[in-house]
Amino acid sequence: MALLFTLDPELTPELRAELVDLWTDVSNAGGAVGFVPPVTAERVRPTADKQFAGVTEGPDRLMVARDDADGRLVACLFFEDQRFVLMDHWQLLKRVMVHPGCQGKGYGAELLAEAERTAREWGLSGLKLTLRGGRSLETFYGRSGYKEVGRVPGAIRVAPGEEYDDVTMWLDLR
Repeated sequence: MALLFTLDPELTPELRAELVDLWTDVSNAGGAVGFVPPVTAERVRPTADKQFAGVTEGPDRLMVARDDADGRLVACLFFEDQRFVLMDHWQLLKRVMVHPGCQGKGYGAELLAEAERTAREWGLSGLKLTLRGGRSLETFYGRSGYKEVGRVPGAIRVAPGEEYDDVTMWLDLR
């Protein structure tokens, strides 16, 4: 099975629903994408709508990946512009998600490689992302060339007494 990547797909009501479902499934599987399980699509939708607005109103961009066999959405990420002219040379990757049923197939690495290829094509100098520490995500992103450049201890509180570091990682494209 191969992935078919689409940059800047039309954000139709159907795609929006697919993305909210993916986001909900990833969250409920323990993915660190802004929510703590259990979560419903109704809870995810307002946050998703804000993320979608950055795409439809600009200047953010969306990349989706579909299974080439059946066309179902299996992964996505957002390229978020910093909306600051002195930072136009890089972008922030947000909501990097792979469907829980597709974990372990290398889709995350493929998604990151396609994001890197795209960013290089745009002439960007780097890609930044943030993550919830203590979940082996630093190792995962490190395999794709990202380096840890910052860490705020205990900045993410998912429940009383359950705090994680907010980790910033950078991929230098120069």
